[in-house]
Amino acid sequence: MADESRLRNLRIALILVGVIFILGIYPLMIIWPSGWTWHTGHSDYPLMIVGIYATLGVFLIMASRDPLENLSLIWFTVWSSVVHAVIMAGQALEMPEHHGHLLGDVPALLIVAILLAALTPRGGLAESRVG
Repeated sequence: MADESRLRNLRIALILVGVIFILGIYPLMIIWPSGWTWHTGHSDYPLMIVGIYATLGVFLIMASRDPLENLSLIWFTVWSSVVHAVIMAGQALEMPEHHGHLLGDVPALLIVAILLAALTPRGGLAESRVG
């Protein structure tokens, strides 16, 4: 993929992921709790997760203006998504009541990680802006 095309696609992906993080996580917790919500009954956990991901979403949208100046944020999003998904998958496999997460938020986080990692420049283009 040409560098300009890759950057354009990365900008689009950052905006889409950012908007989903801001506007999509809470509705998914309400619509499909078995795939997106880990605590039932009264819990402050869902609001905390929504707040963290909404904040990350805002910063991803801001990073879309100049992705090469925000590579550390993009790679943080990639690797924290992988770590979060792996931990959640392990927990979901241990607890039958959480198997729905293996079809919900676990693959969603891995898709985000794969998408951003695939589109994020490495080598010459990234080094020319960083170094």
